[in-house]
Amino acid sequence: MSTDGVQIRCAVTGAGEPTLVFVHCWTGDRGFWDAQVARFAPAHRVVTLDLAGHGESGRNRRAWTIAAFADDVRAVVERLDLPRVILIGHSMGGPVILEAARGLPGRVAGLIPVDTLRNVEERWPPAQMDGVLAGFRADFAGSASRFMRERLFAPSTDARLVERLVARAVAASPDMAIAAIESTWRYDSAAAFREVRAPIVAINTDLQPTDVAANRRHAPQFEAAIMKGVGHYPMLEAPERFNEYLADAVARVMARSEPLAGRQ
Repeated sequence: MSTDGVQIRCAVTGAGEPTLVFVHCWTGDRGFWDAQVARFAPAHRVVTLDLAGHGESGRNRRAWTIAAFADDVRAVVERLDLPRVILIGHSMGGPVILEAARGLPGRVAGLIPVDTLRNVEERWPPAQMDGVLAGFRADFAGSASRFMRERLFAPSTDARLVERLVARAVAASPDMAIAAIESTWRYDSAAAFREVRAPIVAINTDLQPTDVAANRRHAPQFEAAIMKGVGHYPMLEAPERFNEYLADAVARVMARSEPLAGRQ
């Protein structure tokens, strides 16, 4: 249960430290990580969860914010009493794991953002953001479909996967989905980067550029590997190849992680 009383559904598989905690994207669910659970559970305890308003978790929430979603992650880590975790977050899950790490001192061995946090200094111009959000409020299904089709897929993305992901998104509660995406876009990732001391090893795609230098101005420990030829959902589009990137990222985090004491 999260701090506001919302029930959070999670699944625990495997054994071995550190525990890998997977956080899905906007309008996703823990099933997005099935191929990663199968790959990594033989060597690690693997935890997947549905954020509030997603999958099988509760929907009785008033504020759909990054801070509230981060509370979902913290609640799971604390309820399971996980002493050493690597937080892995896709898209919206990137800001979520950043915020969660701020509230889990002494537990976070590292963070692995997936196709997110490409440039923490880059912020949407307010007028442009407000225009996109106005479109979402006027016609959520149509605007969300256009937004995803125009921005999130590569030419190589399987058409059936595109349709499945778009259908999932437009079926989400508009109130939750719009508030969640607005909070994601307004989240101050640069400030969070300056607080997090644990290794950050991103796996980003080449759909949009990643500015490593900009990110290192706020978190000198930031690293990124670029996975080419896929869209915004590499764990679904090319799961076996993504798993190789993830195995490398986990190894890099573990090699650089210090004993967990104090602020992470």
